[in-house]
Amino acid sequence: MTSWLANYGVVAIFLLMLVDAVFPAASELVMIYAGALAGGAFVGSQVILFGHPVDSHFWAYIAVVLAGTLGYLVGSLIGWGIGFWGGRPLLERHGGWFHLSPANFAKAEAWFERRGDLAVFLGRVTPVVRSFISIPAGVFRSPLGRYTLLTLVGSAIWCFLFAGIGWGVGSSYRRVHEDFRFVDYAVVVAVCLLAAWVVYRYILKRRAHDSAR
Repeated sequence: MTSWLANYGVVAIFLLMLVDAVFPAASELVMIYAGALAGGAFVGSQVILFGHPVDSHFWAYIAVVLAGTLGYLVGSLIGWGIGFWGGRPLLERHGGWFHLSPANFAKAEAWFERRGDLAVFLGRVTPVVRSFISIPAGVFRSPLGRYTLLTLVGSAIWCFLFAGIGWGVGSSYRRVHEDFRFVDYAVVVAVCLLAAWVVYRYILKRRAHDSAR
């Protein structure tokens, strides 16, 4: 993801944030890396805007924030349209495609019932929840004008905040990333061990089943 962001700049940011409006796509990491890139954290890498590098760090920061905000807004409108036109029947049949299981959809419905119009704004600035707001908002017929405005404000705050964190980390970003590579290794080992345990349990159950026949 970071390589794609470095190579394609604001286009990659726009597309990744568009996806994140409907499917979780690690928008926090996208904007933190974008902010670090804008701040000049990586030697030889610059923010690319329509094929041209942005020399000013300030304007590079503005560019990545706008790309993230607009990408998320467009994705949110697509999600709203899917929910509006597909309705509950779509989610009942294909909710798994959008990571909206019956349990997740029930949580989203409760979120809207408790907060009303603020559900959209608060959802846009709440980790995890923000990727499960767009389609339910369409299903619940959230007024498009207010939905668009609240989404725009919420996503702008989110992008400014996380890009600002990346900017603040600045030149330390690469060192932090390298330090956390051990976390990556630990996760891979944990996943492999879990997979081995599942296979082992499956084999034991299969043998027990075969013996009982």
